[in-house]
Amino acid sequence: MATLEQVQTHLEALRACRRCPKMHTPVVVGRAVPSRVLLVGQAPGDKEPVMGRPFAWTAGRTLFGWFERAVGWSEEQTRTRIYFAAVCRCFPGKKPAGGDRVPSDEEVEACASWLEAEVQLLRPRLVIPVGKLAITRFLGDRMLNDTIGREFRIDHAGHEMDCIPLPHPSGASPWHRMEPGLSLLSKALERIGRHPALEVRR
Repeated sequence: MATLEQVQTHLEALRACRRCPKMHTPVVVGRAVPSRVLLVGQAPGDKEPVMGRPFAWTAGRTLFGWFERAVGWSEEQTRTRIYFAAVCRCFPGKKPAGGDRVPSDEEVEACASWLEAEVQLLRPRLVIPVGKLAITRFLGDRMLNDTIGREFRIDHAGHEMDCIPLPHPSGASPWHRMEPGLSLLSKALERIGRHPALEVRR
């Protein structure tokens, strides 16, 4: 398992990244947590760079509510027990027609080495990809109805681990608020709550 110093060194290098000219800095990172549980979001919104942490706004309130349901943790406990990563670590900016721009394939690939380094550093027992972009990174392009509520054994960056996906907690997506999303989300949270990687963090 990684040491706190190793994680801090990694985050210092990540904060200095300027690979993608169309992305908006600063780089958004979570806390230096040498955890065996890795949560991977999609990309920061416009509030996260200002607040200085991932999932800092409305989607974050929903996400941390899910963890309270799953394992009884508050937001503070979740942030100090799980390592927060993302497919892309900078805010992509807005689309001309409104809404956040989806990172390009080139930007996703440019950021991929940071995620691979985290997998190799942390050697997680469990990865929790949140949202379709993150799920695709670990499981390929899949329908949410066939993915949420299930547990997968995967190999990523040369490391085997369990994978329990979650839908994106954004208010813009109704999937997790109606069936079958409601029931599948509950199954996913039950699986997370039972996973031994979280048990050892309680």
